[in-house]
Amino acid sequence: MLYIFGGLPGTGKTTLARRLSTQRNAVHLRIDTIEQALRDTGCLLSGVEGYVVAYRLAADNLRLGLDVVADSVNPIQVTRTAWNEVAKSVGVPFIEIEVVCSNATEHRNRVETRLPDIEAFPMPTWNEVKNRTYEIWDAAIVIDTAGKTLEESSAELEQAVANRFMDVMAWSMCPAILRRTPANSSTKP
Repeated sequence: MLYIFGGLPGTGKTTLARRLSTQRNAVHLRIDTIEQALRDTGCLLSGVEGYVVAYRLAADNLRLGLDVVADSVNPIQVTRTAWNEVAKSVGVPFIEIEVVCSNATEHRNRVETRLPDIEAFPMPTWNEVKNRTYEIWDAAIVIDTAGKTLEESSAELEQAVANRFMDVMAWSMCPAILRRTPANSSTKP
């Protein structure tokens, strides 16, 4: 299973992605970590490099039978489609998860007071976050972290993922079930 996270910085996305990774014993791929590692080696980033590395790492781990949590802002349809294609190319299901913070004051406070957890990572300012390109997303799961504790948001995510997982698994079984209907059966009465 590929869990595709997206959301602006400061919404709680990485915190929830890490929590889900631990709960599901999944590989956690964080674009910020990959991009900073590339910067640390002297690479000049133009925008897509971290995502491309993550797509390849995700595919490798999915082929090994491991679940993967993809943690990125995932701001535009092109990146979202690319994540979907990673899952499809390996033949595994995926779930899209958008994390938002609908309270602008709370969101701004989070952005302005959070501490970096990646050495030398350039933390975005509130102006950069609010002016960032972020296309509307019709993700299967939307978690609004405004006014909630980590435990509340995590429980909501876990329940939504469990529900969505059942939907995904039922849908993946649908073609096999349809092939076994009496109308399509090769067994005649």
